[in-house]
Amino acid sequence: MSDMILNMVDISKTFPGVKALDHVSLAVRKGTVHALMGENGAGKSTLMKCLFGIYEKDAGHIYLDGKEVDFKSSKEALDHGVAMVHQELNQALKRSVMDNLWLGRYPRIAKIAVDEHKMYQDTMRVFEELGIDVDPRRIMSTMPVSQRQMVEIAKAVSYNSKVIVFDEPTSSLTEEEVEHLFEIIEMLKKRGVAIIYISHKMAEIKRISDDITIMRDGQWVATKPCDELEMKDIIRLMVGRELTQQFPPKTNTPQETYLKVEGLTGMYNQLRDVSFEARRGEIVGFAGLDSSGRTETLESIFGIQTRKSGSIYLDGKEVKNKTARESIQNGFALLTEERRATGIFQILSIKDNTVISSLHRHKKYGCFLSDASQVNDTQHYIDILRTKTPSQETKIRALSGGNQQKVIIGRWLLTDPEVLLLDEPTRGIDVGAKYEIYQLIINLANEGKTVLMVSSEMPELLGVCDRIIVMSNGRVAGEVDAKNTSQEEIMTLAAKYV
Repeated sequence: MSDMILNMVDISKTFPGVKALDHVSLAVRKGTVHALMGENGAGKSTLMKCLFGIYEKDAGHIYLDGKEVDFKSSKEALDHGVAMVHQELNQALKRSVMDNLWLGRYPRIAKIAVDEHKMYQDTMRVFEELGIDVDPRRIMSTMPVSQRQMVEIAKAVSYNSKVIVFDEPTSSLTEEEVEHLFEIIEMLKKRGVAIIYISHKMAEIKRISDDITIMRDGQWVATKPCDELEMKDIIRLMVGRELTQQFPPKTNTPQETYLKVEGLTGMYNQLRDVSFEARRGEIVGFAGLDSSGRTETLESIFGIQTRKSGSIYLDGKEVKNKTARESIQNGFALLTEERRATGIFQILSIKDNTVISSLHRHKKYGCFLSDASQVNDTQHYIDILRTKTPSQETKIRALSGGNQQKVIIGRWLLTDPEVLLLDEPTRGIDVGAKYEIYQLIINLANEGKTVLMVSSEMPELLGVCDRIIVMSNGRVAGEVDAKNTSQEEIMTLAAKYV
């Protein structure tokens, strides 16, 4: 049995209006993967931010290698061998990969100039060790989210850390990249590094974890060896109830063709002659490998990526959708892949984030906005989506990732769209909340809405969608019936033009 390297004892943390952590304890062994699980808002990320020096704990003690520590900043934590790969990437997108990797600790020439050559060599050494194929001089903003995530993982490893926290590390990764990450984790375990792994993906947890700690409503619920817990046990401990089905019953009935896309070709992306149709009341999934063009298809339809050619028809009439504003007016709504970068207004409240795309609903006396109307609409979707928040005036950045996602979904539903474009709608969301969002999507289809849904989780596409369009290298590689296909068939199509 490995020795304990990290002990967090009776950690408490309160934010205005909510007790985020209530005497939570966590003990992690060297050379093991310790999964930290719980619903959105359970306190997992808050606990790790208290460890990492982002939040100051109100009470409790933290021991690293037997010595009490109380980090006041993330730099202090990194200097003592504790690293964290955050769920929401926070990178200098206009700088190069190697700049991001060594930011704050550049190698110097005579303490004056940055040693670019050494920085390049050091980056290549880390990448070669981890099997990462990325040009160190490439600008971060030109890379897909999955590659940027791998750079963040490499950065954490480069600190030669004793403890590394992975917060939803696979939410942006392809299946191949997930396998690569697991190889890196196995290598780190052999070195004696302790891994704290936060994820809502049950199969991952069961596959790589040694121990599992489960939290609920800011409190510790249980810690057990992984092999003593079945998936149903984990879910029951997380949500406090039995969850017998992963997906709701499919009750929607697709009707007549409503949306038609013809010859969609991107000006600045890889999309080439993308054509498909979708019906009223239908949920159409988009599958494919990373950079296959799934996200670009949705963003081109919504007008935030420039089209070189192609046409969009809604109910038989052509719509231009040249801008997001025009698309919203035409009845389209887009839930973006990167919640933090392109979804939320971090400094604004829950209420402001909810109503910002539908302010016309709240006009009073011509140019004034009715606060009562905004409050009513916001509360309606807080209740429907079961968003955990102390109040409507809470800043959205204070919520967990999954609850932020619920606010954005509520925002778009307030625009009363006819076509919903959902890019990774359950990314970073716990199993209980996922079920609620799946049910919401099916309910919208029952109302006659057309739903286009991108997901990296194959079971999700198979469980929720009616049809699945498979993308490969910017083109449509094929179309399958969700009821009568397999993951193998989809992956074969996804590799068609690679």
